[in-house]
This record gives sequence, C-alpha cells and structure tokens, in this order.
Amino acid sequence: MEDSLGAAGAAGATGAARAVGAQDPGPEGAGFAYHPVERELIVVARPELAVADARASEGAPGSSALAMFLMDQQLALEPLFGSEARVREALALLPRHGAGVPDLTLFHRVRGGEDRLEELASRVAGLPGIETAYVKPSALPATGPFGTRVDGRTDEGDEGSRAKEGAIPDFSARQGHLGPAPHGVDAAWAWLQAGGSGEGVSIVDVEAAWQLGHRDLGPKLAGIVAGTPVEDLAWRNHGTGVLGVLGGSRTGSGTLGIVPEAVLAVASIQGIGTARAITCAADRLTPGDIVLVPLHRPGPRLGYAADDDQRGHIPLEWWPDDFAAVRYATARGVVVVEAAGNGAESLDDALYEARPDGFPQWWRNPFDPAAPSSGAILVGAGAPPPGTHGRDHGPDRSRLGFSNFGRRVDAQGWGHEVTTAGGFWNRPGELRGGQSEETWYTDAFCGTSPAAAQIAGVLASLQGMLRTAGLAPLAPEPLRELLRRTGSSQREAPGRPSSQRIGTRPDLRAVVADLVPRRITEGPAERFRDDLLPDPGPGPDPCPDLGPGPHAGATRLRLYVNGAWRTLPDPEPHVRLAIHTAFATGHHAVRVRYTDEGEVVGVTVTGEG
Repeated sequence: MEDSLGAAGAAGATGAARAVGAQDPGPEGAGFAYHPVERELIVVARPELAVADARASEGAPGSSALAMFLMDQQLALEPLFGSEARVREALALLPRHGAGVPDLTLFHRVRGGEDRLEELASRVAGLPGIETAYVKPSALPATGPFGTRVDGRTDEGDEGSRAKEGAIPDFSARQGHLGPAPHGVDAAWAWLQAGGSGEGVSIVDVEAAWQLGHRDLGPKLAGIVAGTPVEDLAWRNHGTGVLGVLGGSRTGSGTLGIVPEAVLAVASIQGIGTARAITCAADRLTPGDIVLVPLHRPGPRLGYAADDDQRGHIPLEWWPDDFAAVRYATARGVVVVEAAGNGAESLDDALYEARPDGFPQWWRNPFDPAAPSSGAILVGAGAPPPGTHGRDHGPDRSRLGFSNFGRRVDAQGWGHEVTTAGGFWNRPGELRGGQSEETWYTDAFCGTSPAAAQIAGVLASLQGMLRTAGLAPLAPEPLRELLRRTGSSQREAPGRPSSQRIGTRPDLRAVVADLVPRRITEGPAERFRDDLLPDPGPGPDPCPDLGPGPHAGATRLRLYVNGAWRTLPDPEPHVRLAIHTAFATGHHAVRVRYTDEGEVVGVTVTGEG
C-alpha cells in the first residue's frame, strides 16, 4: 500500500512564515485565527443539463444560456469530482452500485469572480439546467488555544522543556493519551499486539499544509497525494501536529504516535477544495484504510462568518458536496474520521433542520441520526485527566466547553494538553528540541483536531491487528457501532452534563475484547499461591511466563489448573478468603474459569472435598 500511495512530496513545504490572525492569542484565544484558504462557489446541475457543452474552460462554450453567462462573466465551470466518465466509472464500482451516494456528476465549481461569489451564486442558480448554487466559506483547522495559555507562555516554555540543537528530549512521558484506560486509549498495550502499531494500514490526512521533513515523521510517510500545500506556518504546524499524533516514530526521543507503523499521506484542499480532496484521498486507499478530516467551517449560527473564537463552527459534512464526498468514501469501505468542530454547538439544535436557500432540494440535515448518514465517525473533544501538564480543564472525559456535541457525535479524544510534533499556532512550540522547524514540539495541541487524530489512530491500530491476523478489516458502520458500544464513558462537568454527548473515549483493549470474544476454559484448581503471603521458599517462580507485565506488583492469586498456572488479578476479599479456607481445610472443590491468556474470569468454591 505504501507504493500505491506514492512517495511524492517527501520534503514538506517550508515557506516563510507570515502573519495570520489579527493579533497574538490572548489568555482566552482572542485574536487566534488561521489564514483562510479559499472560498468555493459550488453549482449543482439538474440531471438533464449537458454540462460538457457549457464549460468555457474546454473550448467553445456553445449557445446555452449558461455558456453565454460564463463567457460574459469570464468564468469557468468545471466538474467538481473530475470528468463525468471517470466519476461514472468510479460510482459503478461501488458495492451495490453506491446506494445512498449522491450523483457526483451533478456537482461543479465556478472558477473566477472570487470577490463576488454571493452575487454569482444567485445569478447562476437562476439559469436553465441549474438546480442551485451556494458559496462555501474556507475550511479551517479545528484547533485553537482555548485558554491553554493562561500563564502567558507562548513559545519556549521552561528550561526543562528545551534542548540544544540535536539533543531532542524524550517527550513521551507527557503523552498521557497513549496510556491505559480510562485516562488514555491504551495504545501502549496495543503496541504489544501483532499489528497494533498500524501495520498494513494507510491514513490520508486532509487539510492544507504540513512540515513533512519533521524528524519524528519517519520512513512510513508517503507524501502528498492531492492538492498543493499552502505556504503558511500556522497551517503547517497544525498538519504536523496531526501527523505526530498518528505516526511519531519510535526513536527514543521526541514524541510517539499511536500507530508508528501505519503509512501516512496527505491531501491538500488548496486549489481543489475539501470535497475533491476527500474523494482523491479515498481513491488512493483500500477498504479499511482511513481518511482523516481535522477541519471545520463557520456555520449558519453566525451567518457562516469566521470568528477568532470559532463560535458556530461545524463539521464539513453539513455542505452537500462534502457530504457526497464523505458518503462516496465510506461506500468504498474507507473509514472517514471527521472533527465535530469547535463551535460549542449542539448539533441537535433545530437550526440545523432548516435547509439553507442555496442547498439542493434533496439535502437533509446530516446531524440528524434519522436522516441519511455520511457514514463518517464524528469526534468531539473531552477533558484530559486533571493535573495533566499542571492544568485542570474539568473532570476527565467531560465535554470541553468549545466542543460541539449531539446525538451524531460518535466518540471523544483528548481535546487539551496533547503533546505532539510541530509548533504552537504560527510560532515554535514550547517543547522545542532545536531551532529548526523540523525539531519543534508542543504540549498544547487542542481542539477536535487532535481528538479526531487520536480516534483515527485507534481505528488504524485495530485494523492493523485484524489484517495481521489474516482477518478482513471492519467497514465504517461496524466501527462506529463498536466505538459507541465500548470505551470509557463520558463524565459530567459543571454546566456540561453528559447529555451533551461527545461519546466515549476509546479503550483499545476493551475494543479488541468486544470484537474477539475470549474462549473460556474450566477446570479444578489443584493448588494456589497468594502473592500477599510470604514466598514459600527458594526456587524458580512457578509462573515465570507472567513476567513483569500488567500484573507485576499487583494483588493477585495464582491457581494451578489443567497443568498450568492461571492468574486472578485483584481478587475481592471474600473470594480470597473462600479459596484460602477451601485449601486449608482440605475442601478442594475450587473450580476455575480462565481465558486462553491464563486470566481467571470466574471461581466457584463448593465447600465439598
């Protein structure tokens, strides 16, 4: 799969940084903004329109009213998803002929007239053969400061966080999201499982720029598969942070990714738009691979106007062409992980039931679980454990105030204090490993962007385990159901009840246990050993296979059953007492149920010899 993605763009864009946003970010994020990429004027044709005859960019425009309008206004109309023949061929290859996928051939994009798109949308929508037209605001990274910088630090941090050029510290101890549940996603456990590091899985990150030369992004980086990266430091830091969450290399320094063995590639929205970037990414992947979309847009709450505090920003699938692109990808069996957005919005609000004037008649609110679904996994932002990096954002796994929420949201990741590669906004990160951009790090990556990246990493780990075991990867819908069914539950916070759904935080160990039910064996216990008692005497450990694993140092009983030692971790006091009494009095009817891994899951003491 690495070869199929190609290796173009191995050295990331490193253009000169330029100012973005109106001012430096203040304590609560005032002035924090990203340079907009581009707005898009999308035209939805009626099925009977012979669009090919009307495209001014492909020769004589013909005599239709549309063609004459385009020529008069010096505009070009191009198919959004590629030529009709290519799109028809791709749709025909979808399982069951792409049931539920909107007709991609009806979507077109107007080139030109960037300073008067609203006027042009109104005029184009009234032409024969056109169903409607609408303007999409720029997609933006779903991240921000959100009060992280309460101490006023904006760049270098303390002396212990910095290093001389070439001496990169190991920051992995600051990556609590990698640890065991419920605080983390149990990525460290997954690395010990075959395929759990993402082997055989590819992920394409859809946004606008990256520092692909960062020293933490190793040989599994496949490069740029679509679009042209923007020359903007803030966008580049964001993209680098997302990739670092996924694929930070195991080098003993810097940061670790959830799936360091997954193949990573990127698709830029610049020049082609978000919908086309998503379909291009999906076309380069196989079923079970992942497209990550850590972006959002200003929605109808504030009239689609961007604002530094990101209020009212919502997931991309609200827009008809983005919904169609995501639905196409999931129909191909590609998993799409999408940021829920940082707009502090209830996606269940009645506002989202109203069809905007420019949207086609067939559009339905994608945030309504009763409406046709894009199939994407929508990710909200939860609080990390209090005390992480010395800060407190509320109870662990509670909804962070900026995160969108609602019935449509499937799962949550850490939305604050994420340590990863890259800088902070448009400047070096506070964990700099050196002066060059390739050695910057931050422990302040926040928003639904890093949350979505964590979920993408969890799913890639799971798919890697399945593929390594010779099993088929899971399709998008079963994965959504699995995330909703398992994991560490959302918690309450003052003013942010758990009814404001952002879902559970994934637990990779629990996901695997749910997916692959353990085989249970039963047998009588012949003898036992209690780790709380003095060692019975010199000699080898009767359970050497246990090693220093997860039971080391824990309270446990060991029971010899069917020719081998089985482990009961952290037994309840009454269970321990019953087992001691049974063996001490000669009543040995202790029956044990255990898994293939030797973990005891049930004990029955009958009291009879």
